[in-house]
Amino acid sequence: MYQKLMTCLESVRKKTDFKPEIGVILGSGLGDYADEITVEAAMNYTEIEGFPVSTVAGHKGRFVFGYAGEIPVVIMQGRVHYYEGYPMSDVVLPTRLMGMLGARKILLTNAAGGVNENFKPGDFMMITDHITTGIPSPLIGSNIDELGVRFPDMSEVYSKRLQEVIRNAAVTCGIGLQEGVYVQLTGPNYETPAEIRMCRMWGGDAVGMSTACEAMAARHMGLEVCGISCITNLAAGVSDKKLDHKEVQDTADRVSAEFKRLVTEVIVNM
Repeated sequence: MYQKLMTCLESVRKKTDFKPEIGVILGSGLGDYADEITVEAAMNYTEIEGFPVSTVAGHKGRFVFGYAGEIPVVIMQGRVHYYEGYPMSDVVLPTRLMGMLGARKILLTNAAGGVNENFKPGDFMMITDHITTGIPSPLIGSNIDELGVRFPDMSEVYSKRLQEVIRNAAVTCGIGLQEGVYVQLTGPNYETPAEIRMCRMWGGDAVGMSTACEAMAARHMGLEVCGISCITNLAAGVSDKKLDHKEVQDTADRVSAEFKRLVTEVIVNM
């Protein structure tokens, strides 16, 4: 896996020597955010040897290098998911690659289902912690000693310093902010009402199919991590509505302008 990462790194470095300070992974509704920064270079995932390629509609599938304000960033415009059939080591390969390119801080975003009954579609939730019991750890297998230790501490996956940055950014933008625990399950099916009750009993506030594995891989490398979920729907059993991807996309699109403002404010203050 380390050799695979080095091959990917070499592919990127053949096109650009741009060194980002911050890595950003864009979830649903934020896909075109990368088009709004000052772009220095862009690279399709298909141009990177050995790189996993997203198969989800609406995910463009490229790295964008440039400046958000004056901050050098690398943006992942479309992520890969475990449910697409990739091994978990491939799912987190892009996160690790951003760290190897120079990013020391990572902002993760996603669309998520609301488990907390006080949430409503269109809310933003700052991730304070996560639960990954329902997925394989990306650290299973031989440890990549070049990236981190065999038994990494996960007592503060989401940086308390960056949590305060997000809170202040929300106030500056005049945007309401929920806070809570994110539960990652495998997907691609939406969860059953019984599974959502289980998530609530575990202490989860939102549920989704990405992000937490990326956060674990980033912390293994010693990167500083923060995350924001857009609550695009209420999870199964929380309301009487049936779930479908169109509702998720419609809600994400409806609040995307606010989400972009929040993300920019967070980046320039990280």
